[in-house]
Amino acid sequence: MQEAVSIQNDEHQLCGFRIGDGLYAISVLDVQEVIKSQKVTDVPLAPDYVKGLINLRGQIVTSIDLKKLFKIGETNNQSHMNIIVRSEESLYSLIVDEILDVMNVEEKRFEHTPDTINENLSKFISGVYKLNDNLLILLDLKKILSVDL
Repeated sequence: MQEAVSIQNDEHQLCGFRIGDGLYAISVLDVQEVIKSQKVTDVPLAPDYVKGLINLRGQIVTSIDLKKLFKIGETNNQSHMNIIVRSEESLYSLIVDEILDVMNVEEKRFEHTPDTINENLSKFISGVYKLNDNLLILLDLKKILSVDL
């Protein structure tokens, strides 16, 4: 995964989003665009977290349901959002419940992933940022996209 954009020497710019009750983020450098829910075409024999394929202005995009991948439920088909990211030559859509603002987060608020986090989720986490009244989980996009799709 690319490092987050450095705003100052000690800040990173992150794209925040909500999955269930949790706050998550990836680097804004990894985000191509954010779009509303799209019509999804099922893919036979795909893992359950691969929601299917979407047609994004003529490009075929694999749609990944992060709730399913993290084993915390299933995203509502009508109200989800898509974060479009690129990995090498392919586009992927990360299905999330809600898009939050782009956040500038200070490096000093970063902590490595605690050992107590469930293994189903911890393998996809780079670390955690301590916000004023919440925790923001930084995802490792490279690990998410390298799962056997």
